[in-house]
Amino acid sequence: MHNFRQYFTTIALGSGLLLSCSVLAQQGQQANSQQPPQGFLYGVGIGVNQEIYHGYKRRTIPLPLIGYRGEKLSVYGPFVSYQLLQQGNFSFSAKLAPRFAGFDESDSNVFAGMAKRKNSLDGGFGVQWRKQGWLVEAETLHDLLGNSKGQEAKLAVGYGLRFGPVQLEPKVGVSHSDSKLVDYYYGVRLEEATASRSAYRAGSAVNYNAGISLSTPVFFGGMTRLGIEHHWYDDSISDSPLTDRDTGVSAFLSWSRFF
Repeated sequence: MHNFRQYFTTIALGSGLLLSCSVLAQQGQQANSQQPPQGFLYGVGIGVNQEIYHGYKRRTIPLPLIGYRGEKLSVYGPFVSYQLLQQGNFSFSAKLAPRFAGFDESDSNVFAGMAKRKNSLDGGFGVQWRKQGWLVEAETLHDLLGNSKGQEAKLAVGYGLRFGPVQLEPKVGVSHSDSKLVDYYYGVRLEEATASRSAYRAGSAVNYNAGISLSTPVFFGGMTRLGIEHHWYDDSISDSPLTDRDTGVSAFLSWSRFF
C-alpha cells in the first residue's frame, strides 16, 4: 500500500509539472504569434518526494506521463480542467484533482491500530490571470467523495523568465485547508490513542510553498522540465503525533511532447 500510494503521489506531482510544461510551451509559442499546440502529449519522468509522516522515507519513482490539451479541455494524468470562461487575461475553469494523502496501518508502525484514511477526489473551480510573464492562479476544491468532507483553497504567483530556449519560472504559493481535511489525515481519534500515540484533533492549516522550475524544448523535439519545490506546514500538521517534520521537498525531472 505504501509503494502504491507513493507511486500515485508522484503521478500527481508529475502531471502537475506536465501541465506547467504545456503552459510554458503555449506561452512561448504565443510570444512568437503562433497557435498554441493542442492534442495528446506523452512523456516520461522521475520524481523524488519527502513525506512528513513517521516512518516514511524519501522515494525516487520513475513513471510514464500522458495528457491532452484542447481548446477548453485539459487532461494531465489524473488532473482535469475545463475552461468555462475566457475574458481578456482572465480565465475561469472547473477542475477535478485527486488527493493521494491517505494511509492504512501497514504503511508505517505509527499507523498501527488506526482506521484507514482514504485517498479522494477533489472538485471545484479555479481562476487564472496571465500578463507579461506573470501567472496568478487561485482555486478552491472540495472532497467530492466525502472521505474527509473537507475543503482547500490555494493561491500561487509565478513569473516566467526567458533566456534563449530556456524558460525559468520561480513560484510561491499559499494554501488553506479546513479543519475537516486536516483532522482526517493528521488527527488521532480517541479510540485510536495509545500510550505512544496520544489523541489529537487537528485544526485548520495554512501551508506555504516556494519553488523554481527550468524548461527547455531543445532535447529530442519535446519539452524538458526540472522543478524543485519546498513546503512549509502549519503547526496543526507538524504538531500531530503522526508526523515528525514540518517541512518537505519535492523534485521532478520530466520530458514530454505532443503526438
